[in-house]
Amino acid sequence: MFLFLSKLLPLFIYPLGLSCILLGLALIWLWKFPRRSLFAIATALLIIFCSSNPLIASTLVKTLEWQYIPPEPIPAAEAIVVLGGATRPKSPPRPWIDVLEAGDRVLYGVKLYQDGFAPLLLFSGGRISWKDGRQSATETENPDTLTSEAKDMAEIAQAMGVPERAIVLENQSLNTYENAVETAKILQQKQINNILLVTSAIHMPRSMAIFEKQGFNVTAAPTDYWVSQESLAEMQGVSSATFLNVLPDTEALHFFTRALKEYIGLGIYRLRGWL
Repeated sequence: MFLFLSKLLPLFIYPLGLSCILLGLALIWLWKFPRRSLFAIATALLIIFCSSNPLIASTLVKTLEWQYIPPEPIPAAEAIVVLGGATRPKSPPRPWIDVLEAGDRVLYGVKLYQDGFAPLLLFSGGRISWKDGRQSATETENPDTLTSEAKDMAEIAQAMGVPERAIVLENQSLNTYENAVETAKILQQKQINNILLVTSAIHMPRSMAIFEKQGFNVTAAPTDYWVSQESLAEMQGVSSATFLNVLPDTEALHFFTRALKEYIGLGIYRLRGWL
């Protein structure tokens, strides 16, 4: 139930969901309370405009992404842990596994392994049945009919040349907290404590806090940055593109929502004592 509510309830405070609620209320109030209706419409428009503004969205995302910059040099570790959220399962008409934007996690994890930073590559992530159309894969389920994100990422890694013996799967977890807990169970049995943690930069602050809470010696290895120094400088500077940077943009709305999701997640996880 917690998992379902954690996915459902925030939708009502994300910019798009909240704006839809306000517009719905505006329709209800239109005839009897026209001023109230006008206020709801204006508020909805303001929310959409601000949250889809590239400069505002980039500034908010930066507060998360730039907390952890890739270390130089990257230290060696006992294992590389790559978190899920990067793939869609092979399901007709898809010919193979689809790699999402966060698929940089898989690619960067494999690169770290191939560059010799750790001898073991652990992929962490199950699959939510009502979200992805399949049940989450567990050790007792038929792997021919069910698949986890961990298994999908492992298949991509093997296609890139990583040997099966160097791959470990954690396919039980359905959220970031479970990623850390289930990974700890596996790596403690192998007496591994020193890890490189690979996930999207925007997701790294919450992930680091949770994995450190589990007692790991963690080095952040973030990837999948949306805000770069160059892109931010272009937005903040005065140029022919300055006008475009204040216009609503769907990608900016998406990343603003992702950043808001992370801050909500940090708050909820802290209240539950997971951080």
